[in-house]
Amino acid sequence: MTDMQKKGWFACFAQGTATLAGSAGAFALAIGVVLVWAVSGPLFHFSEVWQLVINTGTTIVTFLMVFLVQNAQNRDGKVIQLKLDELIRAVETANTAYIGMDDMSEAELEALRTKYARLAERARHQTLDIPKSGKGA
Repeated sequence: MTDMQKKGWFACFAQGTATLAGSAGAFALAIGVVLVWAVSGPLFHFSEVWQLVINTGTTIVTFLMVFLVQNAQNRDGKVIQLKLDELIRAVETANTAYIGMDDMSEAELEALRTKYARLAERARHQTLDIPKSGKGA
């Protein structure tokens, strides 16, 4: 089964386009287009149409790229989350309640963040033997 059959044509297209758009060649091409446009300014007497060409072109490309890159980023985020869930599941001492924590409410996430911030602070104090006041170091 090919990638396109597994993922679908749009996911393959979005990932491929995002990869290509992030390449050095794509950046060089974009610089080249802007340079050609800038150098052609005197030829077109820096007219409104000359300005409109670059404005319209960049707006259209940006508009379309937002959707393609967002699709690829959403997929990557899901894959990373699933890999982390599997790691949590596989480690015997891990708290498996954290699998799928992306479904938790903001309040639940903030409570966990506070809990782990306190644990980290305690660990730093124990490891570095820092006074708890934290002032006047």
